[in-house]
Formats: sequence, C-alpha cells, structure tokens
Amino acid sequence: MASGGSAIRGSRVGSGPMGEQDRGYHADRIAISYWDAQGNETVRYFAANLPEEEIPDVIDSPSTGLPAGRDRENPPLLAKTEPYKTHLAYVKERRSDDEAAQILEDALQQLRERRGTA
Repeated sequence: MASGGSAIRGSRVGSGPMGEQDRGYHADRIAISYWDAQGNETVRYFAANLPEEEIPDVIDSPSTGLPAGRDRENPPLLAKTEPYKTHLAYVKERRSDDEAAQILEDALQQLRERRGTA
C-alpha cells in the first residue's frame, strides 16, 4: 500500500471550497482594544449595532488576569481585595453594643423561662 496522501482525506465527498458562501453571512462587528497595567492589549469583537452602553469598560485580561480598560494611557488598577470577615465581624457591623446586649439578655431570659429558673 502506498504511503502517499490523499487530497480529499478528511473532506466530505462533493464538498466545495470552504468560505462565506458555505458558512453563511458574517454580521458587521467592531473591534475594541483593552489594555492592562502591564501594557498588554486584548481585542474583543462586538456586534456593530450594539449600543455603546452595553460594551464593557473593563474586562479581565486573559494573559495576566489584571483588569483591562479601554484607555491605553490610564489602565485600571487592581482593586484591593477585602480580607475574609468572620460571621461575628458581619454581626458587629449590623448591631451596636447596646443592641447586642439587649438581644443577649432577651435570649437568656427565654432560656431561664424554659428551664423554670426565671
């Protein structure tokens, strides 16, 4: 058996040249460039009829993970990450010390009533 290649290997019999006539109509689109703090450019394509307010101002750069903006001279800075908060920290944000003392006293009173020691 010959080891020569076949011109139609991997093609359907009767298929013609591949191109727009086979793939359908391509919609008009616009290219928007985004830059991150390291100067990397990322191009994203959007439909040409998309309203300007629906095109994002900031994306995540796929190469660095940094935020990338549309202004080359002033790329967005990495937002400071908030440290993990405990449940108690969230409760302290919602309640004052006086409210916490009152809630604790109410809970202790209910417990004493259930035990019969009130």
